[in-house]
Amino acid sequence: MNTTAVKGNWNEQKGRLKQKFAMLTDNDLMFAEGKKEEMYGRLQVKLGKSKEELQKIIAEL
Repeated sequence: MNTTAVKGNWNEQKGRLKQKFAMLTDNDLMFAEGKKEEMYGRLQVKLGKSKEELQKIIAEL
């Protein structure tokens, strides 16, 4: 999958996450290449969920 497709897919998922969890901001959901763990950490703190719970939520979108 090319970079453009990945970014487009993430933008769709990001929108769905913001609908589900209104308190999330663009900064919380900023996904930089190689910084996936950092993003999960921000989301864990903000939502009070484990990494596994977050992965399940994102997979279900």
